[in-house]
Formats: sequence, C-alpha cells, structure tokens
Amino acid sequence: METWEIIKTIIVIIVALNIIAAIITVFREKREIAATWAWLLVLILLPVVGFIIYSFLGRKLSHRRLDKIRAQSPLQLKDSLDAQREAVGATETPNDRLLAAVRSMTLLFQNIDHAFLTRKNKVEVFADGNKLFKQMIKDFDQAKQSIHIEFYTFYSDNIGKEILAELEKKAAEGVEVRVIYDSWGSMGTTRRFFERLRELGGMAEPFLGVGSNLRDFRLNFRDHRKIVVVDGQISYVGGFNIGDQYLGRDEKFGNWRDTHLKIIGGGTYSLQQRFVRDWNATSAKKKITQYRQYFPINKTAREGNTRLQIISSGPESGTEQIKLGYLKLINSAKERLWIQSPYLIPDDSIIDALRVAIKSGVDVRIMIPNKPDHAFVYRASQYYARLMADAGAVIYFYDNGFIHAKTLVADGMLSSVGSANMDYRSFKLNFEINSFMYDEKIAKQLEDLYLDDIKHSTVVTSQMFKEQGAWLRFKQTFSRLLSPIL
Repeated sequence: METWEIIKTIIVIIVALNIIAAIITVFREKREIAATWAWLLVLILLPVVGFIIYSFLGRKLSHRRLDKIRAQSPLQLKDSLDAQREAVGATETPNDRLLAAVRSMTLLFQNIDHAFLTRKNKVEVFADGNKLFKQMIKDFDQAKQSIHIEFYTFYSDNIGKEILAELEKKAAEGVEVRVIYDSWGSMGTTRRFFERLRELGGMAEPFLGVGSNLRDFRLNFRDHRKIVVVDGQISYVGGFNIGDQYLGRDEKFGNWRDTHLKIIGGGTYSLQQRFVRDWNATSAKKKITQYRQYFPINKTAREGNTRLQIISSGPESGTEQIKLGYLKLINSAKERLWIQSPYLIPDDSIIDALRVAIKSGVDVRIMIPNKPDHAFVYRASQYYARLMADAGAVIYFYDNGFIHAKTLVADGMLSSVGSANMDYRSFKLNFEINSFMYDEKIAKQLEDLYLDDIKHSTVVTSQMFKEQGAWLRFKQTFSRLLSPIL
C-alpha cells in the first residue's frame, strides 16, 4: 500500500510540475489566444512528449535573427524603387483608369509593404516542373552578370545536381552566383554540396545562417520563398522547389501539380529587392552594398501587359501582408473565386470572408490534395474543407497525384500565385512571397488550368462529409484543435 501511495504522489508531482512548466513555457512569449490554448492542450495532455513537440514547433525565432531581416528593409528600397521607375515608368499612385477594386488593392499593398505597382510585365505561367526547370536552366545558361536563387528546398538529388552543375559552370565563367536555401526545407543538403560552387567563386548560404538542424531544430519560421533572378531582368516566383519530387519522380506523391511564374519587367525589380534584403540578412561577410548594378534598365520590360505587385511577408512584421492580400482579393470577388492550396487551415478572418462571399452569391471553389504529406495538416485541411462545404463552397479533392499550387483567381481579373499556402503557418510563421496580378489574360490561363484540374478531381459535398466514419471525423476535429500551431 505504501508503494502505491508513493507512486501516486510521484505521478501527482509530475503532473503538477508539467502543468506549471506548460503554463510558464506558453505564456512567456506573446501569442494569439488560439495558439496559446492549442499549446497548453499539447503540453498538458502529452507530458514530456509535448515539450519535445514544442521544441520543434513552438519556439519563436530569436529577436537577433528577426532584427537582421528588419534592418534590411530601408536599405534597398529607395535604390530599387528609383531603378524600377526608370525602367518601366511606374508611379506610386495607380490612377490609370484601374477598376476600383484593383486600385484599392494596389494602394493597400503600397501602404503595408511599400509594394509599388509594376506595369507592362511579360508573365509566363508554368504548371509542369519539367518545363519550368528546362526553361530556368536555359535562362541560367544565357546569364551574363548574376544569378540569384532563393528556395525553401534545394535537394541534392538529380535535378538539384543538374541545376548546381549549371550554376558551377556560370560561376567558372565569371557570373556572380548567390544561393540562399533553407536548411530544414533542404534536409539532407549540407554546405559540402555547394563546396565546388564556392571554389569557383559562387556563394551559397543557409537562410539567416542557420546551417545545422541539430542546433536549431525548429519547424517554424522557415524561408519558404522561391525566388530566381537572372541578370536583374528575368525572374521566377511560385510554388515549385528544387527537387525530384517536384518533377513527379517520387512514388509517394506521383504526379506533382504546381504553379510558377516567369516574369520579365518591373516585377523582377521587386523580386531582386527581396533577394538582396534576404541575402544581406543571411550573409555575414559577403553582403551586397552596391545595389544599382542589380537593377539594370530593361528595354524589353515594356513588351508585356500584366500589372502586378510582389508582396512578401514574414514573422519580422506583425502585418501579415499576404493574408491581408488574400482577404482583399476574396472580398473583391463578385461572381467567382477559385482557390487552390495544398493546406487549408484558414484563420477566422479568412473563414468569415469566404462565408460572406458564398452568401453573397459568389461561386467559391476550393481545391486541396486527396493525399497527405503531413498527417495532422491533412486532416485539419479536411475539417476546414467540410466547414466550407457546409457554408456552400464547392470542394474538390485532387486525385491525380499531389497538388501544391497556391493560387487564387477572382472574377477572371485578379489573381495571386506564390509560395504562401492558405494556412496559419504561411500567414504568421514563415517567410513567404506572392505575385498579385491584375490581368484578365493571366487570370484566364489560371482558370483554364483550374478547369483542367477539375477533370482529375472529386467533388466532395457536405452530405459526403457527413457520411464519413466517426473515427475519420474525430481525427479531423482533433487536428483542427491544433490548427493554430500546425
């Protein structure tokens, strides 16, 4: 009996200490109420294990690292803005007979992200990784001055080695090559992978200098951006990363459906500016101090017809610029709003905006994958898909492999393509970048892709969700409770 009493006392002490530790851990950093309760749930219900999970998902980025990003914001803005104006003749205030919704959106981005409107961009949409990387390597081959690359994932697999070989060749020719990669997203790729590139004069650095996942095992606050700029004139942005799975070579995912953009025009200056800021926050010794050479006058910039703004967001700012852009785009829709995202974990503001759109008669369609890459995220996405189906949205589960595209199209006029998913992590925790475009031609291309994807998808109705098994619905509901921290 005494032994049992001792065991009970030990258990009570452990539980009490765990609760105290959980409260101290969660409340010592400022968080939203939903995230606070979610972490308390994890830490209290999963003693010890919960703290291991927290070490991966809960810890915030240090103020020192965030300050590195914040410090770059004012440095390049004037130079790149002047160069962009000189090249494409953009003005700060868009007053060239834009529709009210477009004018309102451009002013929003100028106010929250200093994002100038760029006109006459030539934009090409890619939905196939093989075609994208073939064109990208071709542009690398023709580079004369600089190649700047920033990717969440740069794997040391077949396509990674192919791209690296091209970068090494260009570095040997005297072209300036700079690479930023995220150490977590590029798991398995070490500094040694880029050793030959460095020997040839190129540069490659893990984002913010975080090169060891053992020392900094943090899943959040990652560099999720995908940026390529060639000679300051040609650029790429979108959802593809560098890796064989993004070319459909991974049996787990099969066909990989994504969306990426090639931009020639003023949008390139915005992407270059973002890269320069991220590079200077990352590199300790080889910072970019002479900016003007990276923003050359591009005579072909006037050949396109697409107006666009490049918007970046990250945890260094509490503004959540891309989420506000999504909200503005959703609220602007009058007839139809079509969304694709691999992860559907919206916050209350996005949910309310979608409900208002649906009840206002807008044709809201949402497409998500029908296979998981992260179990809890997948089930949470299904929960929110069920919520939106109940509200009246048309929900599609994509069946032909894995859909990773992050696209929104409103009324065949406004659109967004980039790295940001429709989830908490992209809104609040990761460094993201999107292109918001005001062009009926581009919107039509994205809608045509969407219609083709529908042919490979299953419509899941509210009734079909209700008929799901109790265990599946429980997993969805439980995963939803963790949504603020997924």
